[in-house]
Parts: sequence; C-alpha cells; structure tokens
Amino acid sequence: MKTIIAACSQNLSGSRASIQTALRTLLAVPWPSQRDVRSALQLLAVLQWVLSFLLLGTASLLLLIYLLFTRLWLIPALYLAWIVFDWDTPEKGGRRLPCLRRWTVWKHFRDYFPVKLVKTHDLSPSHNYIIGSHPHGILCVGAFCNFITGSTGFEELFPGIRSFLTTLAGNFRLPVFREYLMSGGLCPVTRRAIGYLLSQKGTGNAVAIVIGGAAESLSCRPGVTTLILKNRKGFVRMALQHGWVTGGPPPPRAPGAPAPRHCPPCPLCRAFLVPSFSFGENDLFRQVVFEEGSWMRSIQRRFQKMMGFAPCVFYGRGLTSVRSRGFLPYARPITTVVGEPVPVPKVEHPSRELVDRYHELYVRALLKLFDENKTKYGLSDTDELHIL
Repeated sequence: MKTIIAACSQNLSGSRASIQTALRTLLAVPWPSQRDVRSALQLLAVLQWVLSFLLLGTASLLLLIYLLFTRLWLIPALYLAWIVFDWDTPEKGGRRLPCLRRWTVWKHFRDYFPVKLVKTHDLSPSHNYIIGSHPHGILCVGAFCNFITGSTGFEELFPGIRSFLTTLAGNFRLPVFREYLMSGGLCPVTRRAIGYLLSQKGTGNAVAIVIGGAAESLSCRPGVTTLILKNRKGFVRMALQHGWVTGGPPPPRAPGAPAPRHCPPCPLCRAFLVPSFSFGENDLFRQVVFEEGSWMRSIQRRFQKMMGFAPCVFYGRGLTSVRSRGFLPYARPITTVVGEPVPVPKVEHPSRELVDRYHELYVRALLKLFDENKTKYGLSDTDELHIL
C-alpha cells in the first residue's frame, strides 16, 4: 500500500511539474505586436475586397439558383422580383450608404499600400465634374479607394462634392453584388447613368470614369505609362451635353454662401473635365503580356468585345508570404493626384470639331499633371506618358 501511495504521489508531482513547464513555455511566447496586428488587419481588408469583386457576384447567383430548388425557394423568388422592380436604380445614382463608405475596414485597406489623395485645385460645389481616372491598372485600386471610400478624405479635401465611380453595367445584373456596388456610390458606365448624375441630381457631383477601360488593362505592367485615350472621346461629349443644371428661381442665400444645388443656367454653372492620375497603380500586380498578333492576344480582344472586360493573366503576392505568388496585390504606394478642372460649356449637339478641341484641352491638362508630379511619386524625370 505504501508503495502504491508513493507511486501516485510521484505521478502527481510529475504532472504538476509538466503543467508548470507548459505554462512557462506559453508565457514565454511573444505576443503579437501592434504592428503585426495592423499588418494582419490590412491583409484581411484587402483579401475581402479582392474576393468581393472576383467572387461575390458569381457566388450569390449560384446560391440563389440552388435555393430555388429547395424549401427556401421563396427567398430567391422574392429577391428576383425585387431586382425586376429595382432594375433602373443603378442608372439613377444607386443607393449610397455613408456608413459603408466610412467603414473602418477601408482605413486598413488604405494603409496596406498605402493610398494617398493629393489635391491641386479646388472644386466648387456649384458645378458638376467628370473626373478622368488614369491608369486603369488591373483592379482600379486607386480609383476605388479615393472615390468610393472615405478613407483618403475626399469629402474633406473637396467639401460639398459627392464622388461616384463608374464600372461595367453587367456588374449590376448580378444579385447581391449590385447592392454592394450601389451602396458605395458605383454606377454603370452608361450615357443614361452619367447623364442622370450630371443633370438630375443638382450640382456638386463628381463622376469618376476609368477612361482606358479593359483595353488599357491588357498593357498594365510595372514601369509602363501608356494610356488608351486618343480615341476615347465619349466622356467629353457627355460633359458638353450636360454643361449645367436647370431649375427654378434660386432661393435667397447669405453673402459669400455657396451657390444652391438647383439654380438657373449661367456662365458660371457648368460642367468641368478633371484629369487625375494614380502613380503606382501599375505596380500592384505582375501581368503576362502577350504580344500583338499572338493567338492569346486575339482571344483577349474577342473576349473583351463580347463581355466588356479583358481576361488578364496576372499574379500578385500570396496570402501567407510576400515571396509566394497569389491573387493579392503587392503593397506598393499609390498616390492619386487630382488636377486642374477644364471648364466645358453646355452644347446640346456638339460637333466633332468641338469634341476634338475639348478632348485636346483635357489631354494637355493630363500631360501637365503627369509631368509636374512624376518625380514626386516614384518616376524619373525621363519617364513620359504615352497616349494611344
């Protein structure tokens, strides 16, 4: 009996010592630093954004189709009925949710790269604006972060201005994804949607258009500053056709107060073309660029004409390591510089010569913006902006 008691006591002592050793080892492990926690949050913020844009629409569509053949068929049926009823909302400015634009996750998203917005000239809330966003890049990170989220302080830099960003109209045909896009201020890149924002929602609206589009994304790679712009003139015609907003008599206002959002047409109340350039946008991914005339390039071109976007073969960093390959963008600084507004009068039926004249003025303003800021944000003095 004494032998048994001694053996049990020895086992208990050994177990107690093992537990104490394990606790000491656990306490000796260093806790994540604040920097590590911030890095993890930034990575998760970018991950959710990439997955949302690449998978949310398709996954939601497949889920609704699946639910149609289950006992929960009423849920997708009611939602599809709602989409039919709500079909034209994206063309009328969507449903902006300020709380979503101020979502804390966007600050972590901004800090991952980081993204910075630079103002060079004031934008008066008495006018409307079409902001040309260059370059397209792979996923338009700079345009999204600056014009859709409030993380870079657009509303503080340009008080009284509401920013919108246009994207492919087909994205608003995907269930759930369309609600996600509209809540942030995205709208279809169609004449009807842009015209509504410039003529039916008063003044103080800035519609950002990524003018190069899918064709420009095919040539996106680090060190390349080539834009598809020479024959892209529809945005200039839209600005000319929506030069100002008409309305009733202006309400009285105190001296020095900004002009009301609905006022009669006058030479001072017109649309403006505003160039912007995101330095560093093309450095976020590595793309396999196929030569012109190759069969892969022809497939990309045909797919672009049919679907509206180009299937780029690109890669970025992996989820667990910067050295691994994956679909997340590299952490490279992006600086979006908003340039000098180009005033545009209202001409309901602008001639080709008039469109060409204001297109040339816009290109000059863009080149000036690029040349004055390229050495400040990562480019050399010899780098040139090539416009095709």
